[in-house]
Amino acid sequence: MNDAVATATDLDQQARLDLAAVYRLLAHHGWGDVIFNHAAMRVPSNPRHFLIKRHELLYTEVTASNLVEVSMDDDLDERAGVNRPGFTLHSGVLRARADVNCSVHVHPEEGIALSGLRHGLRMLSQNAMRFHNRVGYHDYEGLTDSFDERDRIAAALGKHRALIMRHHGITTVGETAREAFSLMKEFCRAARIQLMMESTHASVLEIPAATCEHVAAQYEKHDKGRASAEWPAYLRMLDKIDPGFRD
Repeated sequence: MNDAVATATDLDQQARLDLAAVYRLLAHHGWGDVIFNHAAMRVPSNPRHFLIKRHELLYTEVTASNLVEVSMDDDLDERAGVNRPGFTLHSGVLRARADVNCSVHVHPEEGIALSGLRHGLRMLSQNAMRFHNRVGYHDYEGLTDSFDERDRIAAALGKHRALIMRHHGITTVGETAREAFSLMKEFCRAARIQLMMESTHASVLEIPAATCEHVAAQYEKHDKGRASAEWPAYLRMLDKIDPGFRD
């Protein structure tokens, strides 16, 4: 095996390991709705393919070796072993965004609650400012099992880091698994903080738009710099509490 093949194989295996870790981390945070919802990872050696969990598996049963590799150009459903709405959503995102290698879609209660508020995400916390002018909104159309919806989802996401799917759930995207997962964690924090503030019915302090944009830009630099050390830390944590993801 030459070095180029070895490198491609190594990258593909790392992608499998990282995505399996994402599923275990989502379960750890309580976002693994039994077998439903999903995360996906582009295959480094074949960018028109992506990895996704087998439909029938719990998040805690996902491993690097049992992830399913599918073509984003196929027309797949549960007969192929993958969830049809999951395949539809992630194939649409990955087809539209060459800069995205990982996408996460879950239904956290705080995210769904916020998704039904007309004003959506407000810049009321440092966590929220990650998404200043970087979150899209997609109106509810039902279960995402029709390919007709993919272009509308992609258009609503645009170049943003997150997508609020009204009355449905939250999608975050990233160049890496760490980025996509970390953005989901921060979005859920921002949503919880906002809902807690709004529930007091007291006046809230709005953060100036210029400050929000400054912080969002800081975080984009942060995420590609010192924050990269976060992912090995997550893997070390999983190795202690849930090491089966590596199988």
